[in-house]
Amino acid sequence: MELFLIKGGQLILSLSLLIVLHELGHFIPAKLFKTRVEKFYLFFDVKFSLFKKKIGETVYGIGWLPLGGYVKISGMIDESMDTEQMAQPAQPWEFRAKPTWQRLIIMLGGVTVNLVLGFLIYMAVMFVWGKTVITNEALTYGLDPTPQAQAIGFEQGDHVLNVDGVTLDAAMDVNKWLFLRDAKTVTVSHANGTEETISVPEGFGKQLFASGEIFPLIPYMPAIIEEVTENSAAEAAGILVNDRIIGVNGAAITSMRQVQNAIETREGESVVLSILREGETQQITTAVAEDEVLGIYLKDTFPQTTDVTYTAAESIKQGFDYGYWTLYDYVAGFKFIFTKKGASQLGGFGTIASLFPAKWDWRTFWERTAFISIILAFMNVLPIPALDGGHVVFLTYEMLTGRKPHQKILEYAQMVGIILLLGLFVYANGNDIYRFIMN
Repeated sequence: MELFLIKGGQLILSLSLLIVLHELGHFIPAKLFKTRVEKFYLFFDVKFSLFKKKIGETVYGIGWLPLGGYVKISGMIDESMDTEQMAQPAQPWEFRAKPTWQRLIIMLGGVTVNLVLGFLIYMAVMFVWGKTVITNEALTYGLDPTPQAQAIGFEQGDHVLNVDGVTLDAAMDVNKWLFLRDAKTVTVSHANGTEETISVPEGFGKQLFASGEIFPLIPYMPAIIEEVTENSAAEAAGILVNDRIIGVNGAAITSMRQVQNAIETREGESVVLSILREGETQQITTAVAEDEVLGIYLKDTFPQTTDVTYTAAESIKQGFDYGYWTLYDYVAGFKFIFTKKGASQLGGFGTIASLFPAKWDWRTFWERTAFISIILAFMNVLPIPALDGGHVVFLTYEMLTGRKPHQKILEYAQMVGIILLLGLFVYANGNDIYRFIMN
């Protein structure tokens, strides 16, 4: 229950902040252009409001349905579907009476605020907390490639020197370049000291997605024994500290996780361990106890992270770069939504809440809020009726042709958009419920 409250609290706070600022992005230019705003709401007020107060010509309020928020602008077809108002002659203070360029600015205001806000938060995070990375030097044992990565030339123990000629300050960013950024070449230093430039085939990101290997290169964490329990089967078999396990029952083992998985599947059995000791391989037979205990403890070989701090000026550049690549990677990965596998991974509020940590942490909170803000900007600008992008499409048409779309077309488009969004909402949150039940 506590976990639910902490994650849920962070989600509500983050979305409330982003929704209010998004709607302000519409509200402020509407006011500047002397357009009447009838309502300004956080959350939806279906049937009733939790709070409302009229100030001037605008009712400010908080609804009970936390699915977003809205501003109701006079003379505009929106989710309120106020067709009665639209049937009356246009008034000077109405949205539809304003020049096209002013209406376009009003509609793009929310997206602009979300986009700028995301970048500004990242800049602030870089200044206050900096960035935590795994450097190339910290990868003591190099990288461990998945089968797809091995197929194009990566080897166990590789260190990445550059990607498309760019030296990475965060070594694990190589995965983003391979999966989302259409990298052409990766220059690596192999474990034997030789260098090689690996050509990445076109469409490699799609191959990785199809195989489920979206992190094709992870830190190599060999199974090195740190401690042997006294009077254990491992001690009796002659296993020593600093022995390295490279196989179980003839199957090659490349990491500590694989050793742990192999032990779990052989509870109460004898196993033959392939041990690398002082450059020589030995075969040692030992037993796995009924409680899955082998009698050894493996060394934590996960690479150490490095905290990088920045000056105020450096934070601006680093924050901008981080925001840019966050948006770029999301847009690049958006195409996978239109695949069967990608659609099944769509999520709603549960998925968004899972982005936040189980313990309240301000750094992570602001990082996730910046991420959601940038994603909201992108999603809202999509040319879907009922979203800001749908309105922009019709306004662009009007600017290019000099003719306004027929009122009925706008009404029908808005209805179709609302139905599509409701369907997507039900499907995404249904996925969350299904995953929760099945897990």
